[in-house]
This record gives sequence, C-alpha cells and structure tokens, in this order.
Amino acid sequence: MDARHARHARHWDRLADRYDEVSAGVERRFLAASRPWVAGRAHGRVLEVGVGTGANLPFYPAGVELVCLERSAPMLAQARRRAAALGLPVTFVLGDAGALAVDEASVDTVVSTFTLCCVPDLGSALAEMVRVLRPGGSLLLADHVASDRWWVRAPQALLDAATVPLAGEHLGRRPAAHLAALGLRVVESQRTTLGVIERVHARQPG
Repeated sequence: MDARHARHARHWDRLADRYDEVSAGVERRFLAASRPWVAGRAHGRVLEVGVGTGANLPFYPAGVELVCLERSAPMLAQARRRAAALGLPVTFVLGDAGALAVDEASVDTVVSTFTLCCVPDLGSALAEMVRVLRPGGSLLLADHVASDRWWVRAPQALLDAATVPLAGEHLGRRPAAHLAALGLRVVESQRTTLGVIERVHARQPG
C-alpha cells in the first residue's frame, strides 16, 4: 500500500467508532433504501465486499451463507458487534477488495454497497468480484456514482477535488459502465436521487 492509500485507510479507521452517528443523516435520506434492494436479492454463498459497519446485515434473506470482507479492522469490529446483536452467523475477513482471498468460481452472490467509490483500483476490485462468482452467479451493487445529469456531474467533479485527496472517495465513478467488458449481463438496474445513486443486479454467464 502506498503512502496515499495508507493515509486514506487511516482516515476510515479513525472514523469507524463514529461512522454510524456521523453518517446517519446521509444514510437515512440517500443510502438506506438501496440496502434491502441489494441484500434482499442475495442467495446461496454470499460474499459482501466492503461490509463497513454492517449496515446491510439486517436485510439478508434467511439461509444465506454470509462471508463479509472489510479492509478496515475497526470497521470490521463494528460489523462483528452488529452481527452478534442480530444473532447472525457471519464469517468476517480482513482483506483487500483488489485481491480477494477467495477461490475462483466459489460464490453464488457478490454484494458491494457504497464501497467501490473508495477502492484504490476500481478495475481490479470488479475483476476480483467476477473471478469468484460461480457460473450464473449474481453481482449486486449500489453506490453513489456520476449522475446522468450534466448539471449534477459538474459539482460532483468539484467535490472530487476535495474528497479524493482526503479519503480516496470518488463521486464521479460508475462501476456499472465496466460490467459488460467483464462479461457480465445487467438484468436489473435503477437510478435514484438525480441519478447519483445506482443499484445494479448483474449476472455471470452460465
């Protein structure tokens, strides 16, 4: 990890204990509705990449085999506590989205919500998610993305000038635009909030 990415990682580590409190307003207004949309579509063996403090955990269907990965140890500790409070059996893994310690074609569903905006290398993270999916498996994403309205994209670009150096958080990315090149077929997608929030269900061939 280079110095810049290490600095970004420390930012999220320091925020972990207060993250749910600090982000409560944004969560309620902009993010919360996407969590049941994404998690509720998961099935089988599920890998969540970037579990954060575990905000998706209450919305997974009963019976899924859930593995949750997070690069921030303090965030992962928060997610462990939430899973324990919910009585959920979850395997937690400290790891990197760009180099998943998961066997190829071993997962039925990969979930990632509001995480790909912050990974150092979007292409590597998406390629890893596709690698671990079984034939016919589902990739379920939600993130804040570059809006489909130009007059919203302009201020997003200005905000990127602050959020990228501070925390490695990109407002102008759009993961869904990369999925066809990775061989996935988008079967369902939605945009909300002036096109800034995008939810995607894509499927691995087979």
